Amino acid sequence: MKKVVLLIVLLLPFLPLKVVASDDNKDPWEGLNRNIHGFNDVMDTYLARPVAKAYRAVLPRFVRTGVGNFFSNLGEVPTTINDLLQAKPGDALTSSGRFVINSTVGVLGLFDVASWAGIKEHREDLGQTLAVWGVSSGPYLVIPFLGPSTLRDSLSIYPNYQFSLVNYAPITTEESYGILALDLIHRRHNLLSQEALIQGDKYIFYRDVYLQNRQYEINDGVVEDSFDAGFGDDFDDLDFDDDF
Repeated sequence: MKKVVLLIVLLLPFLPLKVVASDDNKDPWEGLNRNIHGFNDVMDTYLARPVAKAYRAVLPRFVRTGVGNFFSNLGEVPTTINDLLQAKPGDALTSSGRFVINSTVGVLGLFDVASWAGIKEHREDLGQTLAVWGVSSGPYLVIPFLGPSTLRDSLSIYPNYQFSLVNYAPITTEESYGILALDLIHRRHNLLSQEALIQGDKYIFYRDVYLQNRQYEINDGVVEDSFDAGFGDDFDDLDFDDDF
């Protein structure tokens, strides 16, 4: 996984960067993106989705909840770092507090004790930090295996990966790959219940939802338009960080 992420980052500079996304055209690379989307869709249909369905069928709900809590707790560390980079000390204190509570009382994050105590979870990543710093999103970009992104968010993939505690845990390389694979499978399983929301052209649907959701995250929940009005609360639960 580490080699795949690094390879993707190294290849990004060879894209036609002279194409600049305007406010009216956020997808100037649509032809290339559709081809990559098609490849990802095939991989999802014949690999990721069947594995995710098997994961849901084999593991009881309480086990899957524990897995989700574990990875969510790991995410508090990069969130804390990005809170600090965005000059949000209060949010950084909340995220670090959640990590300490869930890592101890919550048994390594398997139980979300912090949420039970009323300490609300939020998420920040380097792409959001760059946006807060004024870096433009650039063109919409579909990345092989990883799915929807933007040029700005794609350049933050490797640094985000380096923020993960899994990289610094006293485990073997094979074990770290296993943890990353479990994370991807769990993310894909979370999307199974959202598939009924997909309408029309799947490529356009994924693109528009991703861009809208990223703007929602960057603005800390402030929605600038009514794109998601027809999707209700389910829209906010969609996770397009990975294609599968």
